[in-house]
Amino acid sequence: MLTQREKDFIRYWEANRLRRKKVVRQFLVGIPIGLLFVIPIVINFSSGWYRRADMEARSGDFNPVVLLIALLLIVGFTAIFYQRHQWDQYEQHYRELLARRLKEESTTADATSADATSADATTQPTIPPAPEPAPISNISPGSSADSPSPKNEATPSQTQ
Repeated sequence: MLTQREKDFIRYWEANRLRRKKVVRQFLVGIPIGLLFVIPIVINFSSGWYRRADMEARSGDFNPVVLLIALLLIVGFTAIFYQRHQWDQYEQHYRELLARRLKEESTTADATSADATSADATTQPTIPPAPEPAPISNISPGSSADSPSPKNEATPSQTQ
């Protein structure tokens, strides 16, 4: 039996699953998760505790645009990846709940139909099965009943 929370989740996911699958929404909702990765990098970079990285940042070869693009890519990838992973988990949970609900419905339907058939069986006589038909005896030896007689018909490979 599904709990009320599981029924609420099924209702919620049926209403919102397509909306939560859109990439733009995944990006916007996942930005805080991406920032959780980027903010420590920025703090680490700006604190100057690692002297070699600080020397590299102050050299003429350092391009801050490359660092900014890398940080934005980290935010974007992490945001979208996290939200897609979460969507997949919700979708799997949704499908498991639907399968469980369908199984429960079929077992209750089987139980009620078994009760109904047992009640009907006591009131109605059983009918014996019909006898099988006699085999066809006018098949010539060497041919089978399933294969057509050899005529001048085109084979499927010739019609293509």
